Amino acid sequence: MPAQSEQLIIENTPEAAPTVAPREPVKHPGAGWLTKYSGLALWAGIILLFGVLQPDTFLTMDTVRSILSDQAITATMALALLLPLAAGVYDLSVAAMMGVSIMLVAYFQVEGVPWGLAVLLVLVIGACVGLINAAVVVWLGVDSFIATLGASSILLAMIQWVNGGQQITTGISTTFTDFATTQVFTIALPVFYMLFLAGVLWYVTEYRQIGRYMFATGSNPDAARLAGVRTAKLQAIALVVSAVIASFAGILFTAKIGSASPDSGPPYLLPAFAGVFLGATQIKQGRVNVPGTLIAVFLLATGVKGLQLSGAANWVDDAFNGVALILAVALAVRSSRKRRS
Repeated sequence: MPAQSEQLIIENTPEAAPTVAPREPVKHPGAGWLTKYSGLALWAGIILLFGVLQPDTFLTMDTVRSILSDQAITATMALALLLPLAAGVYDLSVAAMMGVSIMLVAYFQVEGVPWGLAVLLVLVIGACVGLINAAVVVWLGVDSFIATLGASSILLAMIQWVNGGQQITTGISTTFTDFATTQVFTIALPVFYMLFLAGVLWYVTEYRQIGRYMFATGSNPDAARLAGVRTAKLQAIALVVSAVIASFAGILFTAKIGSASPDSGPPYLLPAFAGVFLGATQIKQGRVNVPGTLIAVFLLATGVKGLQLSGAANWVDDAFNGVALILAVALAVRSSRKRRS
């Protein structure tokens, strides 16, 4: 009898009860694909909307060429931001760096410097600015947001100093302008420069060790450092490359327009950030990536172009990009949290 009672007690203990594994949430097999490529679907929707509203002006090859040509420089600026953000630092000085380059490449030519040497000098100056940013951020330990914001203010002052803050309209070599105005298959050359740059960055970030190390640095710098990654060096490289690409964008802008204005570079900051953050919600969700950035830039540009052709006021462009930036950051943060959970 005692043995039977003991057996009964054992059989009714909680440990003897069968356990049921928690049920995993059911996911639709196409949900991940739809989320990763939602930008393409939205882009198609924008094209369909304005194609219906403005079929005679929007659905034309002139509009396509205009968007490609106009946004080549914006996309280049967005690509300039990609490496610093991948490495976990901000570069708020890229637009001011572009503005300085616009003025300097024209000013050097006005002063008699051959256009090829002028281009080289501007790229070297861009690299020097990137090195200064790197020194302040990496070696002095100043937060990248504050450091590059301060650098941007200094560069804006430099823009006003070059040529006394006056627009440069003469003295620019026609051979230099051919660098951006020549067309291949009716597409302006800056589009091909941008695509080449995008291809290089895509290969480096996705298939080279340095790209993987940069993302590791941006994701968890302390863990990456303990694993032997030279995080400080990678952040310095990212800031230098960012400044050089911004300088190149300024050179392209001057060659395309054929003149230099002190206020041409700074307006590119907002669209560039909007593109790169919105791009982080596409393709490689939760982190910046080249294909997503290009999709985002041209998606936003298509929306702005449609609004312009529909007769929207000029201020709509800034409002559209501002709203897009806020939504892009919110979606990028949400996507990053989901990726880590």
